[in-house]
Amino acid sequence: MTGRRVWCLLGRKAGDNVQVRALAAELGLPTEEKRIVARPWELLVHLGPGASLAGIDQQSSSSLGPPWPDLVITAGRRNEPVARWIRHQSGEHTRLVHIGRPWAPLDCYDLIVTTPQYFLPQASNILHNELPLHRLLPADLREAGHAFRARWERLPRPWIAVLVGGDSGRFVFTPDKASKLGAACDRLARERGGSLLISDSPRTPAAAGDALVAQINAPCFCYRFGDGGENPYTGFLATADEFVVTGESMSMLAEASSRGKPLHIFDMGDGDVAWWKLGHNYRYKPLSHRFAMCFGPQRMRRDVGKIQQALVASGRANWLGQETRLPPGSANADDELVATAARVRRLLQPS
Repeated sequence: MTGRRVWCLLGRKAGDNVQVRALAAELGLPTEEKRIVARPWELLVHLGPGASLAGIDQQSSSSLGPPWPDLVITAGRRNEPVARWIRHQSGEHTRLVHIGRPWAPLDCYDLIVTTPQYFLPQASNILHNELPLHRLLPADLREAGHAFRARWERLPRPWIAVLVGGDSGRFVFTPDKASKLGAACDRLARERGGSLLISDSPRTPAAAGDALVAQINAPCFCYRFGDGGENPYTGFLATADEFVVTGESMSMLAEASSRGKPLHIFDMGDGDVAWWKLGHNYRYKPLSHRFAMCFGPQRMRRDVGKIQQALVASGRANWLGQETRLPPGSANADDELVATAARVRRLLQPS
């Protein structure tokens, strides 16, 4: 495959970008990253033919021009029309790999790499993995551990990393939920005689982050996204003895579970309360998600609970507040990445 060119289309969602970069790196081919900036009306582009740049800000996005790539790897709705436009410009030469769940018809892609939270069918161009792709190299983890460890070296062990996401689909991260998460983590640290390594994310509402931190009395190191400074996330992955992860983040769950340490999932749901009785569910994202789940085609649905349940059922995780179980071993995400890259390489073989 000498001379093959790969483009990675990157967007605003960190979890999507992690998966795209992981697959590209595993391929080991010359790769260019193309940053795509979507316009507010990009959703309307999906109502048309789909192969278009109409939904992006071309001046703010990376340049797109010949020589065209042999392969485009993308994830997320916003970059789909761009990937299809690139293939059209290449004279249909470019192969397209989409990670997640596409909005376009499934046969638009040479390969779709998906996971259990999506309801995609079995098909020759769909690869079903158990967890989202990621690539945590031992050397990178060692480097991150050395770079960041001194910041919390004096805190008592065990070090419990708290990886915090935010609003996603039907999950709304309210200050009340954040307070419960903070109290549960504080209690866990005090029971262990250890300390907390806390990091939120771009999706974390500021009020929720504040409510979480307000509950912490145990020794801690806290990183708030937006405060500036280098994000210690990889350092947490490298050094933590246990993990607490908000359950809506599939990428953080996958990366934490691969470390082979105790993993606690914080349930971001609303319990047994009917959704229509809670004011925070009358927002665009949770309402549109419920509308899609009720009325959309099956392949447009999404239920991240399927991955959470699989992790708990397999013994790789437990719900926060329940008895901790030692994981039977790291998840098979590394094997899945290798197998996925092998499938992609076959797409690039001469026909």
